[in-house]
Amino acid sequence: MQTYARQPIAFVRGEGVWLYDAAGTRYLDALAGVAVNGLGHAHPRLAEALCAQAGRLIHTSNLYRIPEQERLAERLCRLTGLERVFFCNSGAEANEAAIKIARLYGHDRGIENPAIVVMEKSFHGRTLATLSATGNRKVQAGFEPLVTGFVRVPFGDAQAVARLAEHHNNIVAVLVEPYQGEGGVNVPQTGYLERLRQICDNNGWLLMLDEVQSGVGRTGKWFAFQHTDILPDVLTLAKGLGSGVPIGACLARGVAAETFTPGKHGSTFGGNPLACTAALTTLEVIEQEGLLANAAEVGAYIRQDLAERLSGVAGVREIRGQGLMIGIELDRPCGELVQQALARRLLINVTAESVVRLLPPLILRREEAALLTATLAEIIGVFLKGRMP
Repeated sequence: MQTYARQPIAFVRGEGVWLYDAAGTRYLDALAGVAVNGLGHAHPRLAEALCAQAGRLIHTSNLYRIPEQERLAERLCRLTGLERVFFCNSGAEANEAAIKIARLYGHDRGIENPAIVVMEKSFHGRTLATLSATGNRKVQAGFEPLVTGFVRVPFGDAQAVARLAEHHNNIVAVLVEPYQGEGGVNVPQTGYLERLRQICDNNGWLLMLDEVQSGVGRTGKWFAFQHTDILPDVLTLAKGLGSGVPIGACLARGVAAETFTPGKHGSTFGGNPLACTAALTTLEVIEQEGLLANAAEVGAYIRQDLAERLSGVAGVREIRGQGLMIGIELDRPCGELVQQALARRLLINVTAESVVRLLPPLILRREEAALLTATLAEIIGVFLKGRMP
C-alpha cells in the first residue's frame, strides 16, 4: 500500500555505522533506522546471539513461561527502578498498554470517563488510541472519530498541566515524552519533569513517560528521565531496545504495576525468545562497550561542531538535543535536504517540516561524527544561502 514516500535507494548490507547499496557504495547512517539500530549494523555479538537463539527456539507464546523474557524483565526493572513489564512488539503497542493502564486505574478509582493529559506536538503512534493522543493533526486527519479521553496542553508548560486540576475531576494520568522526537527534537526547560512529577503526586495521577525514541541509551543515559531524580509510574520503550528486532515494553511501578490482571491485556508475539534475546544482547553490548558515555560525548561534539560550523549562517534557528538525539531547526521547510544529503552519501531525516533530525547509532565514533558534521554543515549552508525564506 502507498503508506511510505520511500527514497530511491535500497541497501543490501551494513557494517557498523555504514550502509551499502548493491553497487557497493557506502552511506553514513545518521538515522539508525529512526533510532532503532543503536548497535549499528551487523554487530557480530548480536548476529551470533540471534542465530544461536533461532537455532534453539523462536516462539512459544505467552501461554507458557519464557526464560529469556523473565531475564529481560528483571534487567529492565533493575535499570529503570520500576517493578513489572508487559512486552509487546512496537512503541505504539507499548503506549496502547500505558493508555489502558491509565483508564483501568481510573475505573478502579470510580472515575467513569477517565482522561489523560497529553502534549501539543507529541507523537505516540499510529493506532487509533495513540494517534488520538498524538499532537499532530496531519497524523489524525481522515481517521475520525478519534478516541476521546485526552486533554491537550502545550509541551513544556507544567503550569498548564497544574491548572487542569482546578477544572477537571476525571484526569488520571499525564503522558509525555521527556524529549519530543517526531515533534522536532524539542527539549523542555530544566525542572519540567520534576514539576510534572509533583503535580501528579499532588493529584493522584500517574506520570507516564513515552521513551520509545529517547530510551535505551539514546540521550547518554539508559533512559532520558535519568537526567533528573524522578521516577515515572509508567515507562514505554521500543525502537532501540531490540536493535532492529521488533520489541516494545511497558514498565510500571506501584499501583500501576498491579492494575493489569489476567485477561485484561495480551500479545501473541510480545516478548518471545528471539526478541528478548535481541534486547538482552543489546543491553549487554551497550553496557560492556561503554556506549552510554560514547553517546553523551559524541553527541556533545556533534552539537558543538555544528554550532561552530553554522555560526553566523542566517536561517539556523537552534541546534538542540541530548546525547545522540539531535535537532537542527531552520527558519523554513527543508525536506529537500534529505535528498541532498543522500547525494552526498549521508542519511538524515527532516521532521516537523523544518528540523533536521540526527539519530545515529550509539557506536558512532568521533572521526565518523566529524565527517557527518562537515558534510551536513556544508549542505545546510548551501541550502540556506541559495534560498530566500
